[in-house]
Amino acid sequence: MLSARRVELTTPLPATRPARPFFSSGPCAKPPGWSPDRLATESLGRSHRSKLGKARLQYCIDLMRELLELPDTHRIGIVPGSDTGAFEMAMWTMLGARPVTTLAWESFGEGWVTDALKQLKLDPTILRADYGQLPHLSAVDWSNDVLFTWNGTTSGVRVPDGEWIADDRAGLSFADATSAVFAYHLPWEKIDVATFSWQKVLGGEGAHGVLILGPRAVERLESYTPAWPLPKVFRLMAKGKLAEGIFKGETINTPSMLAVEDAIFSLEWAKSVGGAKGLQARSDANAGALDRIVKERDWLGHLAAAVASRSTTSVCLTVEGADEDFIKKFAALLENEGAAFDIAGYRDAPPGLRIWCGATVDTADIEALGPWLDWAWNQLKS
Repeated sequence: MLSARRVELTTPLPATRPARPFFSSGPCAKPPGWSPDRLATESLGRSHRSKLGKARLQYCIDLMRELLELPDTHRIGIVPGSDTGAFEMAMWTMLGARPVTTLAWESFGEGWVTDALKQLKLDPTILRADYGQLPHLSAVDWSNDVLFTWNGTTSGVRVPDGEWIADDRAGLSFADATSAVFAYHLPWEKIDVATFSWQKVLGGEGAHGVLILGPRAVERLESYTPAWPLPKVFRLMAKGKLAEGIFKGETINTPSMLAVEDAIFSLEWAKSVGGAKGLQARSDANAGALDRIVKERDWLGHLAAAVASRSTTSVCLTVEGADEDFIKKFAALLENEGAAFDIAGYRDAPPGLRIWCGATVDTADIEALGPWLDWAWNQLKS
C-alpha cells in the first residue's frame, strides 16, 4: 500500500498486483528492464555541440528513422517543447499559404483549432466530432492544408488508416502522431508533417519534440514566408534555405542529453523486441487483453464504439453510471493499493477510465488489472 486507505475496505483484495502498475497515458511506462544505471552517461556534462554530443543526437535520429521505417525523402529532427512545440513549430512556419482545415474529436485537436483560429487568425474550416467519434473524413477538402491527430489520446479514437488522405492533395497533411508512432504502421507517403514526443509509446521523457518533414513540407518552407514574426525556437530556415543542421542533431536550443540518452535506451530496447512490428504487436496484445476485460464486464464499455477507429494505445473506457467524483475515487483506490497509477480519464473527456496499452506495458500487467477493476467497482458500489 502506497498511502493510508481513506475508504474502509469492504471487499477482499485480489491476490496478485500488476508487477508494473504504470498505466499513465503520458508520461508513459518505462520500457521493461529500465533503470537509471542502465543509461549511457558519457555525454552528460558535455556540450551538445561537442563531437560526442552531436554523435549521440545523430545516433538518436538514426534509430528513430530505422524504427519508424522512414523513407530517405523525409527529414527528422529533435526540437523544443515536446509534441506541442513540434506541432506549433510546423503550424507557425508553414500555415497561411493555403486555406486550412482543422479536425477535432478530442482536446488536443481542439488545441490546434484554437491556434489556427484565435492565434494565427486563419479562419479555418473546422470539422468536429464528439468524444468517441470521428468527423466525416470524406468531407475533407485536400486543396486545403489539413491538421489532425492520428490518435486522439484523450478520446481513444484514431484514424483507421491513411486512405482518406488524397494522393493528389494540393495542401499539406499535418499529423499530430504522438500516441500513434511506433504503435501503428504510418503511410509516410501520405504524411507531409508529423510530430511526436518520446514520452508516449517509447516511454521516454518529455520536453523534447520530434518533427518529421516530407519533401512537400520542405518545399513549402523554402517557398513561403509567413506574415507573422517567428520566435527563435520556431525558426527552421536560414538564409532562405532549410536549416539542415536541425535534422543532423544540431538542435535549435540546448537539449537535455540525459533525456536523449533515455530515448536512446528506449529505441535500443525497441530494436530488441522486433522493431516496429514488435512494438505494434505488443500494443495490439495489450489492447486485446484490455478488450477481453471490458467484454467480460457489463459495467465497462469503450468510449470509441467503432473498432476500426479505436485506439490501441490510449484506450478510453466508460463506467456505468460514473460521474467525475466516482472516477476520482475509483482511481484513488487503485493507486493507494499500488495496483494502477493514473487511470482516470482526461479532465476534458466524459468521466471514465483511460488505460495506456502502448508497447512499454507488459500484457501480463493488463491481465492482472482486471480483478482490481472489479475490486474497486465492488468497493464503491457496496
